[in-house]
Amino acid sequence: MTNSKSQRFALQKQFLASLILTGAAFATLPSRPGSSSPATAPADQAAILVGAGDIADCKDLTGAEATAKLLDQLPGTVMAVGDLAYPDGSKENFVCYDKTWGRAKSRTRPAAGNHEFHSAGGTPYFDYFGHAAGDPKTGYYSYELGTWHVVVLNSECPDVGGCEAGSPQEKWLRADLAAHPVACTLAYWHKPLFSSGSAHGNDFTVKPLF
Repeated sequence: MTNSKSQRFALQKQFLASLILTGAAFATLPSRPGSSSPATAPADQAAILVGAGDIADCKDLTGAEATAKLLDQLPGTVMAVGDLAYPDGSKENFVCYDKTWGRAKSRTRPAAGNHEFHSAGGTPYFDYFGHAAGDPKTGYYSYELGTWHVVVLNSECPDVGGCEAGSPQEKWLRADLAAHPVACTLAYWHKPLFSSGSAHGNDFTVKPLF
């Protein structure tokens, strides 16, 4: 989503958040297509998910570097929730992302934003993150984080066959949730259903996924 540099930095400071998923002890994480490699941690360690969106702008990396320094001090899995490399999600733009949040690339599970799809259907984004970003034909996937099941959706609905009832993504989501009937389930994506922001506001295209 397009914002001024100051707005993006303010959003990054406001929304960089650490979610401590209590009761979720780490174990060996099963590997399957679109998931990260198996990882282990002490059994008494809570699962931690930390992240933000609207991250790196090649014209001014001040905000991205400031939030990257916060990440350096925080453990856990990083959720990078879209519009990661301004202005167009190109290969060159991801060089700027890599200089900052790229330091946490090995523990990042990203979600695609609209700016990623400004360049060749998101190809530079999928090339940069590899299998950690899911199938490049869809951009949605799920993974296990301790006892939590985490779902990453693609809110660029027109680029992945829609988000309405009966769409490929909606059918996949139903099947994924049915295959993982756990109480501790969390989902994230780029465009919010409800937003207090003045620039973009609510986005009801993702409502059927609820």
